[in-house]
Amino acid sequence: MAHTEPVLIAGGGIAGLATSLALAQHGISSRIFEQREIFSEAGAGIQIGPNGVRALSALGVAPLLARHVSVPEEIVVHQGANGRILTRMPLGGWIADRHGAPYWVVHRRDLQTALLERVRATPGIAVETGFAIAEAADHGDHVSVRSSTGTTVRGPVLVGADGIRSRIRTAVAPGTQLRFSGKAASRALLSPDAAASLGDAASMGVWLAPGAHVVHYPIAAGAQIAVVAIVPDDRMTDDWAAPNDWSALAPHLASFAPELRQVLASAPEWRRWALFETAPLANLANGRIALAGDAAHPVFPFLAQGGVMALEDALVLASALANQPEDPAGALKAYEAARRPRVNAIVATSRQNGRIFHLSGPAAFARNLAMATVPAARLMARYDWVYGWQPPA
Repeated sequence: MAHTEPVLIAGGGIAGLATSLALAQHGISSRIFEQREIFSEAGAGIQIGPNGVRALSALGVAPLLARHVSVPEEIVVHQGANGRILTRMPLGGWIADRHGAPYWVVHRRDLQTALLERVRATPGIAVETGFAIAEAADHGDHVSVRSSTGTTVRGPVLVGADGIRSRIRTAVAPGTQLRFSGKAASRALLSPDAAASLGDAASMGVWLAPGAHVVHYPIAAGAQIAVVAIVPDDRMTDDWAAPNDWSALAPHLASFAPELRQVLASAPEWRRWALFETAPLANLANGRIALAGDAAHPVFPFLAQGGVMALEDALVLASALANQPEDPAGALKAYEAARRPRVNAIVATSRQNGRIFHLSGPAAFARNLAMATVPAARLMARYDWVYGWQPPA
């Protein structure tokens, strides 16, 4: 692959921006095609575990983001019905010492802004907005994309980083179907004062009830509290920022403690997105086309690793292309071999966490008893394999 030819990247979200930065570190130029005319500031809070912070550091983005993050000291898990604390799982200095990097929480807008700032300051990266890809093709010795307006662009490799409803996915894993989970996540932002009754504003809170759960944590360097409620919902809207009314959300939270419901009812605005997944893809790459981020592995938010997996993908993909510059297809297969086992395990663990969060009856009683009796550090240590990931050398 001639490094003078830019890699084509479909999508200007976390995966696409991170991939361009990772490629640039190896002297590989890229062109990002984003279908939106402007980058949206819509989004929710995002959790970035030590593996994600390590990836952001490798990309040169961490210093730009650091002033916007919060560093929670612990995860306080509550029994949803009465607010009783089941366990306090350590974060803060404990997890930073254990994994050599902190656990950050931040607004997705701030993460995207930091990535964009770094992209715009990096030579060899072009960003083209208003370019909706209608068709992608692998011609053996090159790839091409055609926009909805008929513009055709060619390059040596195409990275599909175009999200959960990826158009590029059909070129890599044809026949893949999105599956609706029957649940939706609704998000809101509160002031620390409005959320004061939920506990220490410097910590994360998780409230568990049959079929639903609520998470809250500080973002914007502690200036806001992000809240996410995941409940049963049969509305399969595609919109990441669909409006949701408290009157529609409240019935699904009726079993939660009054103090939590009172705080949630005070939120000035709710937005929702339906939760989808796919079966694990047989391929993450096909010829000169590869997938990254949600295009490759849609993941439920029950492990808080979806955005972080996109960052990891970017670093591994760029390293693979740099290591095999004359064999792009082989490089992308090496990327696939390195990533598929890990992302499939993350997806499966996230799904399992969702089942555990939403247990009812005797199973929920057993879960609560285990959380209350097993040392909290041991509970967190189960995720060493997640947080201990290291970028390619």
